[in-house]
Amino acid sequence: MDLLHYSFFINALIGIIIVAAATAMIGMYVTTRRMVFLSGGITHACFGGLGMGYWLGINPMIGAALFAIGGALGVEWMDRRNVRNDSAIAVVWALGMALGTLFVFLTNGYVPELNTFLFGNVLTITRSDLWLFGGFTAALAAFFGVMYRYIVAVSFDPDFARTRRLPVAFVNTAMTVFTALAIVMTIRMVGIMLLMSMVTLPQMTAELFTERYSRMLLASGVISVALCVLGLVISALVAVPASATIVLAMVACYTVARIIGMVNRKLVSRRDARAGKR
Repeated sequence: MDLLHYSFFINALIGIIIVAAATAMIGMYVTTRRMVFLSGGITHACFGGLGMGYWLGINPMIGAALFAIGGALGVEWMDRRNVRNDSAIAVVWALGMALGTLFVFLTNGYVPELNTFLFGNVLTITRSDLWLFGGFTAALAAFFGVMYRYIVAVSFDPDFARTRRLPVAFVNTAMTVFTALAIVMTIRMVGIMLLMSMVTLPQMTAELFTERYSRMLLASGVISVALCVLGLVISALVAVPASATIVLAMVACYTVARIIGMVNRKLVSRRDARAGKR
């Protein structure tokens, strides 16, 4: 409880809860559309924007946001022109890393905050960041509330949604931009290397217990928030990076849930077999 007396820890706690809720919503769309690789591509494309920001002497987050949105829309544009989705993502992924490496090399002097963006540091969150995170999450939640039925339809069967004249292109573009912005905001918290776990593992865990989209969305949000808070507290107690403990907590939760599901299925099959013999 002594940790609650420190303002930096309070900021980190509030920030991780807000971002966990946002990535839970983003992750549901990404996983149901089978576009997990897209989040990895956007994440690594951000590295090009970070490097450009350092090279030009501007806020690197601005460069990361421009590269993330541009890369995401580029993937969407190539996908509409019959370029394989995984190939388009690979191009954006490689281009972002190559440009980031080039810009960092051309930057005069040492880049002190680069490790923060690569590996994350949730304790650097400021009060202004909280307002930014909160506004983004509120906008995302409002979009989900208004477009929920369309998002579900596009997530599971975009071709059928087009035949029903649903706004598939608008939903795809909007969610792609939201995904890019969520990744940019989360980079400094968990880093480029570990970000994909936050938009996949809670959803994969929730999927083991329910198949309804609304229940999966709620369960993934609860799981994401709970494990992020747990990982943050553990990191503070044992003095290790929060990004690592958060991801390890998510992996452990998914593993335990998977084992419980397997045991439960075996028990059910044995019970059915005994009932059949009777």
